[in-house]
Parts: sequence; C-alpha cells; structure tokens
Amino acid sequence: MTILDVRNLSVDYETEQGTLRALRDVSFTIEDNKIVGVVGESGCGKSTLISSIINLLANNAVLSSGEIIFQGKDIVRLSEDEMRDILGVGVSIIFQDPMQTHNPVLTVGRQMMDIQYRDKTSKEKKKEAAIDMLRVVGIPDPESRLSQYPHEFSGGMRQRIAIAMALMVKPSLLIADEPTTALDATLEVQIIEKLRELQGKINCSILFISHHLGVIAELCDEVIVMYAGEIVEHGDVRDVFHNARHPYTQALFACDPGRIKEKSKNLPTIKGSIPNLIDLPSGCIFKHRCTQRISVCDTSPAMHRVSEKQQAKCHLLTQGKN
Repeated sequence: MTILDVRNLSVDYETEQGTLRALRDVSFTIEDNKIVGVVGESGCGKSTLISSIINLLANNAVLSSGEIIFQGKDIVRLSEDEMRDILGVGVSIIFQDPMQTHNPVLTVGRQMMDIQYRDKTSKEKKKEAAIDMLRVVGIPDPESRLSQYPHEFSGGMRQRIAIAMALMVKPSLLIADEPTTALDATLEVQIIEKLRELQGKINCSILFISHHLGVIAELCDEVIVMYAGEIVEHGDVRDVFHNARHPYTQALFACDPGRIKEKSKNLPTIKGSIPNLIDLPSGCIFKHRCTQRISVCDTSPAMHRVSEKQQAKCHLLTQGKN
C-alpha cells in the first residue's frame, strides 16, 4: 500500500531578486513499512520537500504545481484544521537539532503527556505511556527522569526523547530530518539501530533526510538523490550504491570518506557549485559540473528507467555511455 505519493511537485520562492525555483517536477512514492532516504548537497531542496509534505512552507513560497497524496488525501488542498488532524497522528517528524527540539521550561514528562492531547485517557495512563516509550528508546530509570528538564539530558538522550515523542502516536509516516547530524559517531550508530528497531515494531514508513551516505546505506530500503531541486536518481539502496548511473550520484559517492581507499591530504570534491535557481541554465541541471558532458546535455533529459527498481535522469543512459 502506498503511504505517500508525491506527484510532479514544484515549489517556488518569491524573492527580491526574482523567482527561485526550489523544487521542479519532483515525483516519488513511499510504500507501507518502507524507509526511503533522501541525499544531496545543501541547497538541493530537501528542506523544502519536507516543508511541503507537512504543509508548513514559508510565506513567500508558492506551490506552483503538483500533488502530495497522503493516505488518499491531497495535503495541498487541505484546510489548516484538516492538516492539524493529520500532523502528529498520521505524520510525525524528528527535527535535526536535539538541543532545540524541546521546550526548555517544561519537564520532559509534561511535554510527553501534552503530546498525547488527542488521547482521552487519564493522566495516569498517559504518564505510563510516556514511561514505557522512554524505556523503549533506552532512557534509563524513565520513571524518575520524567520530572527532569531537557538541559539535564545529553544530546544523544534528547534525540532519543524526540524519537519517543514522534513515535508515541504510532504515525503512518515518520519524517526524520537529519536526526543524527548533531551527534557523535557512536551515538549516531545507536540512534540508527533504535530507529530501525522501532520502525519494525510500529510498522510505520520513514522518510529519512541525511547527508551521511553510510547512514542511508545502513538504514534505508530506497534512496532518492536530489540535485538543485530535481530528483536525478531513485532506486533500491543496493542498486544505487553498487551501480550508480547518474554522474552526480557517482561524484557524490566518490566524495564519501568511507569509500576512499588510498591515503590523501585532500578530500575529493565535486568542482563548481549548485547553479543559481533564480536563473536556471538550460538543459541538464548538472551539465556545468559534469565530467561526462556531451553535446545533447544542452537539452533537458528525461527520467530513464535503468532497471525495475532504479531510474536516473541522464542523457548518457540513452546514448549507451553510462
């Protein structure tokens, strides 16, 4: 069953310099009980994608085209009240920075009970549910820690609490916005393992945003590669990581420190920078940074199906050169 179906989504921002085309014809689906990762450089559109899905775009944003179908309903056309009924129950989110996720003047217990406001059970039942969830995410002595404030927890524990709060209502879709970025490597591994474990228990789908390719490979079933507001490659994690077909995906993987086999003083980079989204170049969006550019790249490529579960947006695939 399809939980989320994003169809031809395009989002613009009206700025003093002109219209910034942040997302262009973005389409993908998330199936029931699947984890889909999204990777790409800063500025590729990941944050705008999340904001569109939870219907919290900035005031200067314009959703110029597309649909976002969540469990049969087009989120784009819902009123604020209708969207409020979905957020927190159908869709939950874990934000990037655990140090800024919680209200600093309320105890953790108060916040975990407040988030259950839709539940008509007693305060004692809500307290028991909060304790159980803290225990599930690995918070020691959860009974006594409910009375503590966020600053009394470490960054890793605060992120675990954020995960607990997001999953308490057993959402159908969990959006994780780079939830391990602010954590050290050991805590990152623990959080990833905990997310995978909880996802299996709750049977929810996850949209996981990250810069960390190793995390995507470890956690996700599918991966979406975004560049400058477009999806350039999409497929099964194993297929994409072992047989990347778009030059940007290949370059991105080549920059992963985990794949470097020889000692070097300099880390590999992708030369150039993301194009100006106010004045978009014609043709392939990646052509000015691509080392495999050919003449046909001056025209826009279509998404080409590489295999049953993998597709990429590159002219080389139709030219038999990639």
